[in-house]
Amino acid sequence: MKLLLVSFYFPPAGGGGVQRPLKFATHLPATGIETHVLAPDDPKWIHTGDELLVPTKAWVHRAHYLGPRGRKPAEELHGLEGFERMARQASLLSRRFLVPDENAAWALTAVPAAIRLIKQHSIDVVLTTSPPPSVHLVGAAAKATTGVHWVADLRDSLVSHAHRRADSPAALLKEKSRAAVARLVARRADAVVAVSEPIAEEMRALDPAGRVVTIANGCDFEDFQGLEYRPGERFRITHTGSFLGQRSPRPFLTALADSGLDVVARFVGDFRAADLEWAEQLELGDRLELHPYTSHRESLELQRDSEALLLLIPDAEGRGRAVLSGKVFEYLAAERPILAAVPPDGEAARLLRETGAGIVVPSEDVDGIRAALEGLVARWKAGRLNGTVLSSDQRERLSRRARADELADLLRELE
Repeated sequence: MKLLLVSFYFPPAGGGGVQRPLKFATHLPATGIETHVLAPDDPKWIHTGDELLVPTKAWVHRAHYLGPRGRKPAEELHGLEGFERMARQASLLSRRFLVPDENAAWALTAVPAAIRLIKQHSIDVVLTTSPPPSVHLVGAAAKATTGVHWVADLRDSLVSHAHRRADSPAALLKEKSRAAVARLVARRADAVVAVSEPIAEEMRALDPAGRVVTIANGCDFEDFQGLEYRPGERFRITHTGSFLGQRSPRPFLTALADSGLDVVARFVGDFRAADLEWAEQLELGDRLELHPYTSHRESLELQRDSEALLLLIPDAEGRGRAVLSGKVFEYLAAERPILAAVPPDGEAARLLRETGAGIVVPSEDVDGIRAALEGLVARWKAGRLNGTVLSSDQRERLSRRARADELADLLRELE
C-alpha cells in the first residue's frame, strides 16, 4: 500500500502540531506502508524546529506556499493605541477574511502537487491532517480528480474548537466556513480519524459516508531517553506550550500567589504580553520563570527535570471537554506528576485518572488548584513525590507506535 500524508505542519516547522504527522510518517513505513508526505516549502511558520529529524524511510515532497506568514494578531496589537493600532489592524484585516483559515491559499499549489504525486507514485490513499481545516480541501479535490481513497485526520474539532471565538463578522464567517468543511469531510471522506471521542461523535452526527474512528495521540517514550530528573532545591512546576484563545495562566498564578509557597512556576513557550502585565501585579518575583520558545529537545529536558508538570485546558463553555492534545501524552511520557487544571468531565481528565498520572481540578477553580499544589509540595517535602511510571501494558497501549499500527489497520481496510 502507498500513502500520501498531506500536512501543513511538518519539519522544519516547529511546535506541538508537528508531532502527530511527523510520528505517523516515522512509524508507518515499519508497518509495510510506503509513505509519502506533502508539506509546504516555506509557509513562514511562527516557530521552526530545525532540530527535528525528517523520517529517513518516508519520501517528503514540497508544494509552494502562497499565503501570509504566521502571525499573532493579539500580540501585535497589544499596547498599541490610536493611529498606530488602526494601521496595524488594517495590515491584519485581509487574513481575517481568508476562509476557512488564513492558510487556505496553499491549496492552490497543494492540490495539483497531490494529483501529480498520486499519479506518479500510484498512491492508494491520501490522508489529510488538520489543522488548518483548509488542508482537507486537498483531499477532497484529489479524490474527485483521481478516485483515490481519502482519510481525514482531525487533530482539532472542525465544529467547536476550544480556542476559537465567534465574536465578530470575520470570526462568524470562519466558523461557517469550517462547518462547511466538516460537512464536506463527512460527505466525501472514505474514513474520518479523530484524536478524541467527542470529536468523533461530532462527525458521526453529520451522517458521514465512511467510518469514523478515534485514534488518539500517543506517547513518544523514546524521546525522553537519556533525560534525567535531578531533585531541585525548590519545587519546580513546568508548563510547556503556547497560550492562545481562552487558555490562560491566570487561575494557576492566582492560586500560586495565594498559597505563599516557595514554588518556581516555569512557563516554556509563548507567554502573552497581557498575561505578563497582569502577573506582574501579583509580585511573584523569582517564583515566576519565563522561558522563550525553545527546541523540542530542550522542552523535553525541562519537563523531565521538574518536580511536577502543569496542564491547562480551558472549559470554554464546554468545548474544552473534547481536547486531548499531544501535550497530555508528552507529559505522560515525561513520567512526572501532573497538576491538571482541565474540564473534570473531559477527555484529558479521563485519561489522567485512568493512568493515575495526575491530580485533576476544574480549569478555573483557584481554591482547588491551590489545594492541589499544596498537596504536591507537602508530598515532595516528605520525600513521597515520585514520578508516575506507567506499567508496561500502559506504555505499549499508549505508545505512538501503537497508534501508527491502528492507523495502518484502518488504511488497509480501504483497499
